[in-house]
Amino acid sequence: MPILTWLTRDEDLTAARRAPYRLLEEDAALGRGDPDAGNMLIQGDNLEALKALLPY
Repeated sequence: MPILTWLTRDEDLTAARRAPYRLLEEDAALGRGDPDAGNMLIQGDNLEALKALLPY
């Protein structure tokens, strides 16, 4: 399997490990549409948002 490499890969992986894991909190006032559809709009830091999506 191919592995992606770039100049700052090791530093980036270390930074990703240090980023905190946060649970997503629903804001009912901002919700629209069918709540069972599974769609989400996440506001915040990209890395934190991606880590919060890992359980899904």
